[in-house]
Amino acid sequence: MIIETPEVEGADGAVGEMYDDDLRHHGMVFAHTRAMAVNPEAHAAFEALIGAIVPSIGKRTYELVTLAAARAIPSPHCLLAHGEKLRRMGDYDDGQLERIARDYLDAGLEPADLAVMAFAEKLSLDPLSMTDVDSQRLRDVGFTDRQIVDVALAAGVRNFFSRAINALAVPVEEVPGTPEPLVDALLSPLLD
Repeated sequence: MIIETPEVEGADGAVGEMYDDDLRHHGMVFAHTRAMAVNPEAHAAFEALIGAIVPSIGKRTYELVTLAAARAIPSPHCLLAHGEKLRRMGDYDDGQLERIARDYLDAGLEPADLAVMAFAEKLSLDPLSMTDVDSQRLRDVGFTDRQIVDVALAAGVRNFFSRAINALAVPVEEVPGTPEPLVDALLSPLLD
């Protein structure tokens, strides 16, 4: 990454808050946080958008959408970060998370979870091919119009962030505490 980022030591204001959040949760400041700290107002807008999306679909669905989009893009940064977030949430054991990371279609997920992941994957790979049929699949498993919009926004916002991070050549860092088998599974789509 060639951009110069704000130093961790002495960071204050919005940048200091971004860095403190990483330090508090992970014991380190990630390179992607430092890259986004160059424009903390844009980072705040990104976080506000996520804050407007998550209430209708819930954190677990948001993280599954994020994982599917990150897998399709591909974004090793977001695969690692959000795989670990899903692990910490505790809804899935490490074995099932590894199966989700390798092939969500063969991971024993509920139909609604499969539908949102397929939607996010398709949006990330070929959004112009999407039709009402794709939205109908979400409706058929119980999603409301608001939730369908928010699933699309969640996948879109992941594309925005992941593609910006990739474009800036931000170094990939493992998330502290993530078991090695899960790291391998999360990064497996990049090796195919």
